[in-house]
Parts: sequence; structure tokens; C-alpha cells
Amino acid sequence: MPTSSQPMPAAPITPEHVLAAADVLRGVAHRTPVVTSRRLDVELGLRLYLKCENLQRTGAFKFRGAYHAISRLAPEARERGVVAYSSGNHAQAIACAGALLGVPTTIVMPTDAPASKRAATEGYGARVVEYDRASEDRIEIGARIAAESGASVIPPYDHPDIVAGQGTAALELHEEVPDLDVVVACLGGGGLLAGTALATAHRAPACRVYGAEPAAGDDGKRSFDTGEIIRIPTPATIADGAQTQFLGDLTFPIIRERVTDIVTVSDDELVEAMCSLASTTKLLAEPTGVLSYAAVRQMAPQWQGARVGVIVSGGNVDLDRFAALVAGRCRARS
Repeated sequence: MPTSSQPMPAAPITPEHVLAAADVLRGVAHRTPVVTSRRLDVELGLRLYLKCENLQRTGAFKFRGAYHAISRLAPEARERGVVAYSSGNHAQAIACAGALLGVPTTIVMPTDAPASKRAATEGYGARVVEYDRASEDRIEIGARIAAESGASVIPPYDHPDIVAGQGTAALELHEEVPDLDVVVACLGGGGLLAGTALATAHRAPACRVYGAEPAAGDDGKRSFDTGEIIRIPTPATIADGAQTQFLGDLTFPIIRERVTDIVTVSDDELVEAMCSLASTTKLLAEPTGVLSYAAVRQMAPQWQGARVGVIVSGGNVDLDRFAALVAGRCRARS
């Protein structure tokens, strides 16, 4: 039978579980820098603090949750290995963490996953199993592999050890920049946003937390507004890391209780945000990675004078793809 990674809390996850995850990750995950830009502050009319998880190990915040979850496996479970499903960033994170901890990994990846993300996943030693995003269910495939091998399933977001690990990015942000008025995190399945909300509740309880998701995949916003998990078809968006169809049973209640609102962002706004960061701060981020920054640009008229923390969540984008997306926009800005 498939096993899990011994979920951390018996009761609902709390801010204290994020603090415990920080102890596990200290000295393993990078403490990524917080970057500021006077030019962007003036342009947007607020104080912007960019938490650069695009500079994290494997190029995204996902390493935090992946390493934390695998590190909590019992020795016998480690021997049987781990199976995960992901379009790229969770895949790379699980593969890298598995390599560091000596745990074999199998990753279920869609056939249209970015080539650089698949290459990196395989480079860490993971076995990749392909599936068709439009016609096959990655959760079912992962469960079947786990049943056959005895491996532990570690999903990309709906797992307490994942949520606790992801929350350490916001924990570090609040430690470095006290008294933030707003913090914004991207939203796919909700692991980062739920963890951010928990960390913020502990470090800066007066700070408002916002999620940012693709407008084409607004299940999070609709779920938040209606109070129940809304399921949608796989959204067509350049933010491949946020092409989720629904929030998690674990992450949704946390988001519903602790998040102020969800902002939806168009693909055009994502491209503009990628270009803005590259040309102004020299930060290279993938479309999903700039969801939160694009949301800030949209909301800036309402947040004038605020101290705003932004988690730039990932930088794993093929350079040819990046150039094709931003070339015309960057010329227009220069």
C-alpha cells in the first residue's frame, strides 16, 4: 500500500509547524535575498520588497516543502522511495531533495512540461513518467505507481509538511522586513499561500495576505468567494506552475480563514511583470514566478504608501521562451 510522509500535525496545521519546518531547513534551503528598487517604488507609489525564491535551490520555493516532507519519512519509507506529480518545480524539488537524502524518486510529469524543468528533474536522478494533461489524471497515475512500489506519495501542495515548508519563505521575509502592510504569494493549489498566511499570522498578525492566480484559472478566487472548493478544467495560461484545477482540502480552509483576498492576473500582465523585473531589477522569473508581482502592479492604486512584500516564487523558464515572451515589451519600456 502507498504510504505518506507522516503528516506533521494530528490537528490542523498551525504557525508553530512553520517554525518547526524552519529548523529542519536551516542550512539546507537558501535564505534567499530580499531585493528593493527605488525606481519601482516610485513607479508604483509604495515600498516594494521582493523575496527572491527564484534564487532558491532548484530555482523555486518548492524545494522548501519537498525537502521538509522527505526528511520526515521513516527510514523504511525512504528505502521504498517517493512518487510525486508536477509540471516542473515540485518535480525538481522532490528530485533534488531525494538526491540529497538518498531517497529514490519517481515524478509524473505532463508531456507539455517545459523542457528545462524536465531536464533538471532527470538531472537530479529522478525517473520521469509522462502523462497527457488533457486526458489523464496525474493523481491516479501517482497512486497506481505508489501501490505497485510501496513508495510514499508527496503531492505538490495538499500535505501538511509541504505547507509548513513553503511557509518558511514568508517567515524569512517577515524576519528581514518587519511591519509589512501587505504580503502577496502566488496561488496554484495553495501550498505557498497557505504557508504564507500561517507565517504571517505568527510574525505580523496585522499584515494583510493576498493570493495571486492566473485569470484563466480562477478556481481559487471563485472558491474563496463562494466558500466551497470549485473545480475547473486545466486552465490555458502561460503560468504553467499554476495550471491546477482545484485547491486542496488542507490548503483551502487556511486560505479561507487567513487570506484577505485573491487577485487574478491576465497573461499579458504576467509578461509585463516579467519584463519589468528583468529590465529594472535584473531578476529572471518565470510566468508563475511573477504572479504576485503582477498582482501588486494591478493593485498599486489601492495600496499607495504601503509596505508590500512579494514572493517571487520561481525562475525556471527556458531562455528562448523568456525572450519570445518579453522582447517586444522590453523594447517598449526602454
